[in-house]
Amino acid sequence: MNGKTPKLALGAWSWGTGNAGGDAVFGNHLSAEDLKPVFDKALECGLNLWDTAPVYGDGSSEKILGSFIRDIDRRDIIISTKFTPHIAGNSPNAAREMLEGSLKRLNTDHIDVYWIHNPNDVERWTPMLIPLAKDGLIKSIGVSNHNLAEIKRVQEILGAEGLRLSAVQNHYSLLHRSSERAGILRHCKENGITFYSYMVLEQGALTGKFDLDHPFPEGSSRAKTYNGMLTEIETLIAEMRHIGERHSASPAQIAIAWARSKGTLPIIGVTKVSQAEEAAKTAEIVLADEEISAVEELADRTGVSTLRGWEREM
Repeated sequence: MNGKTPKLALGAWSWGTGNAGGDAVFGNHLSAEDLKPVFDKALECGLNLWDTAPVYGDGSSEKILGSFIRDIDRRDIIISTKFTPHIAGNSPNAAREMLEGSLKRLNTDHIDVYWIHNPNDVERWTPMLIPLAKDGLIKSIGVSNHNLAEIKRVQEILGAEGLRLSAVQNHYSLLHRSSERAGILRHCKENGITFYSYMVLEQGALTGKFDLDHPFPEGSSRAKTYNGMLTEIETLIAEMRHIGERHSASPAQIAIAWARSKGTLPIIGVTKVSQAEEAAKTAEIVLADEEISAVEELADRTGVSTLRGWEREM
């Protein structure tokens, strides 16, 4: 990977439109023109680790990000993208073929962190990444949405070929701590694996910007998931706002700071310049133990589940 890993990553899931894209999932309709200032501001703030996937908007997320990468020194950016089993073909070279598509859309000759997007078939797909790593097309290997047993099996498969698992990326937030309770965070720490936490802000539900009077845009999948729990999380948001006042921070920044306090590297979706600036400032926030305990207790009390359709409990 190029240089030192930043303290957080920026996610481009909501960039572009199409199947599993920004319009369907988030209710956004963003173009490259809308997003270029966001990308530029992020680099200015020292945030150069970007996470995307070919399945996000049928490749439109990668294309937008790739159009920006074309104009900068490749050494100035860290690219994270994925091999997604459920859109792979039956070719024995399915992983290489999907990677080649990503390389083309992203205007690059290598990927810094390449993930297996889900544990569809660990025994089948994990070995396919080995030649890609040995050919230098991918610099490090990660797995996403894998449980502890699957993570350990991936480590065995890679280890037999002299490679190592560098990263795990799972849904992890105040409202969804499944990976922590399953021992995955501890395992990652003990094995020098970086744990990337995605959906730290629960797609906006933990930012304090949405409530009964200001619900998520109807027709989006996040509206279906979160609009029905806005009342239950009000007390948690109020406490995050209260803690934020001590740190001159927003509820969103407190949620991110919490995830960092747990030893994870948060992936934060950004669609506005202000969001990139706000994310960068979270590196300065250090929560006290009692603040961490307070938000965790209130989060547990909500009783809500943010497990999504593609996920399982770890």
